[in-house]
Amino acid sequence: MKALVYKSIGEVKLEERPKPKISNPTDAIIKLTKTTICGSDLHIQKGDVSTCTTGTILGHEGVGIVEETGDSVRGFKKGEHVLISCICSCSTCEYCRKGMYSHCTTGGWILGNTIDGTQAEYVRIPHADSSLYPIPAGADESALVMLSDIFPTGLECGVLNGKVQPGSTVVIVGAGPIGLAAMITAQLYSPSEIIMVDQDPNRLKVAKSLGASHTIISDGNVESAVKGLTDGKGCDTVIEAVGIPATFELCQNLVAPGGVIANVGVHGTKVDLHLETLWTQNISITTRLVDTVTTPMLLKLALSGKLDPAKLITHKFAFKDMEEAYSTFGAASKHNALKVLVEFD
Repeated sequence: MKALVYKSIGEVKLEERPKPKISNPTDAIIKLTKTTICGSDLHIQKGDVSTCTTGTILGHEGVGIVEETGDSVRGFKKGEHVLISCICSCSTCEYCRKGMYSHCTTGGWILGNTIDGTQAEYVRIPHADSSLYPIPAGADESALVMLSDIFPTGLECGVLNGKVQPGSTVVIVGAGPIGLAAMITAQLYSPSEIIMVDQDPNRLKVAKSLGASHTIISDGNVESAVKGLTDGKGCDTVIEAVGIPATFELCQNLVAPGGVIANVGVHGTKVDLHLETLWTQNISITTRLVDTVTTPMLLKLALSGKLDPAKLITHKFAFKDMEEAYSTFGAASKHNALKVLVEFD
């Protein structure tokens, strides 16, 4: 089969790999029909994720058709269309019982990280019964790819960890796909203001069209601009959706007393924490890897038409052009790219 492989820092390549086989009775083999590229894949490509070794097939998002199931799989059978969760969950270990699927002792974020992932014609999914979701006939499967990762991540790591509430104020630093997913799902909780900050005018234009109250170009005046919109206080919820030291430091300057800084970005280097100014402010700082506990809810919203994840898809590629898709997504600002959809023959 064809697969997109992490070859070395800075290099990914489409090449022939063996079709995966059932390893455990709880496995399923899925024939991919659609996948996408995540910012986390770019972090791996840059060498920021030490758990992913060269030679790994990348990708942790997608939809497909069940090709084969292990003897213990009860919820799925050959031929069914499924959504693949970016997190594999055994559903029985200590962490899964707490709803912390990302820390599953035999799962978690393993696809495209510690085991081969979804940017291939076929993928092996461990713990299939609790790591796949059935797709009903007639559903927009392109849109549902966005529910593999970015929408549960934006909601759980940003909105829920950030304690967005009716009437609260929210600022999101980073208007990429995750930041926009956080902005869209934040609207489910009726904040009074959602402010988007980014250096890309096109992304801010998209944010405005999808419901941002205000947009701010990231320059030296972000702090004064945000405080000017919030009576000098800053925001109740500050969501960091970039993953670099400068943006995390900026977030510390934007939070109101009693507020929350919710980190969503993937950080490859250390950041500075300014406790010398924050220690009196009654703030909280949260971190999280998505657990995908909200995926069933998001699926219901998408299938009912209350949520349209497809609005974040800007480019489409055939799987044979996967390397070009990486180049486009890696230079997102140049190409006005948000999410790229990759389709298999």
